[in-house]
Amino acid sequence: MKESSRGNKLLRVLGGQREPIPPIWLMRQAGRYLPEYRAVREKAGSFLDLCFSPVLAAEVTLQPVRRFGFDAAILFSDILVVPAALGQRVSFEAGDGPRLETDDLAHLRETVDHARLAPVYETIERVKAAVPADVALLGFCGAPWTVASYMVAGRGTPDQAPARSLAYNDPTRFAQLIERLVGASVEYLVRQLEAGVDAVQIFDTWAGVLPPVEFDRWCVGPVGRIVAGVRASVPNAKIIGYPRGAGTALPRYLAGVPVDAVGLDWMIDPGFARQTVPPGVALQGNLDPVALLAGGAALDRAVDKVLAAFADRPFIFNLGHGILPQTPIAHVERMLARVRSR
Repeated sequence: MKESSRGNKLLRVLGGQREPIPPIWLMRQAGRYLPEYRAVREKAGSFLDLCFSPVLAAEVTLQPVRRFGFDAAILFSDILVVPAALGQRVSFEAGDGPRLETDDLAHLRETVDHARLAPVYETIERVKAAVPADVALLGFCGAPWTVASYMVAGRGTPDQAPARSLAYNDPTRFAQLIERLVGASVEYLVRQLEAGVDAVQIFDTWAGVLPPVEFDRWCVGPVGRIVAGVRASVPNAKIIGYPRGAGTALPRYLAGVPVDAVGLDWMIDPGFARQTVPPGVALQGNLDPVALLAGGAALDRAVDKVLAAFADRPFIFNLGHGILPQTPIAHVERMLARVRSR
C-alpha cells in the first residue's frame, strides 16, 4: 500500500483534505454500460471466470479509467468471492444473478482459502503496475450482513427475509456465520492492501432493511470489528464504509465504525449527512443513478446540488449506488465535465 498520498487527490481527501474539484469515481464503473467491457465479458465465459482471470479482470478494471480519466480504479471482482473461498459453491446465472448452495453452510472452512483468491491478488498487482500514479486503486469486500444474506438465501432477495428469519430464530448460528465472515473479510482486505490497493471500501448494500437493534448487532458491530482487524495489521489503512439505507442511523454506524469516509446513498438528505457526520470523516456520493440515466438538464441540476451540498467538506463525488447498465456513455461524460468545470 502507498505510504504517501502526494499527487493522489482521492487519498488526500481520505486523509481529511478538501479539494476544490473533488475526486470522482463511480460504483460499478467497470460494467455492462461499456462496450469494451461487454467484449471482454463475452470472451471470459462466466462472470465468475472473469473475476478469477487476472489478465481479463485487470483489463476491465482499467477500462473506465482509460475512457473517462476517473480518479480511482476499483478492483473488478464480486463480494461473493469470499463465500466461494470459504467453501460455498457460487455460480452466476445469465440474467438471473448469483446462486449459492445453501447446503454448504454446514461445511464452511474456518478461514478463507487464499489459493482460491490468488487470482484476485494477481489482478491487483497487474492493475497497480499499469494504473497512473495519480489514480488510486481501490479494493473492497462485502459487509458480513450483506454477504450472509446471499449465503443464507442462496440468491438475492428483495427484503433479505431468509437471513432476517435465521437471525431471529437461531441468533447463535447466525452470529457464528457473521463472525466467520468478519475474520474472512479482515484476511481478504489485508491481503488486498498488501498486494497494492491504496484504500478499501466495505459494501453493506442491505444495511437499510434492518431495524435498529439488528442494525447495531449485524451491521455496526461486525463492520467495526473488520475495521479494527484490518488496522491491527495495516495501521494506516484507508477505509470507506458504505451502509446503504442507513438513513437516520448513520451517526450510530459512524460511532461504531471508524472509517475515513462514508459512502452516502441517493436517498439520504444531504443536510442531515453534512450536519451529523463528524468533520474528520470524508463524505462520498451521492448522485442518484437514475439522474445519470436521465441525462440532460436534469442531470446538470442533480450534479450541481450534490456539489453544493458538500462543497465545504472533504468530499469524493460518486453515485449513491452502482451505475445502471443502460446508462449512456455520453451522460457519464457530461457529468464528469460538469464536476470538473468547477
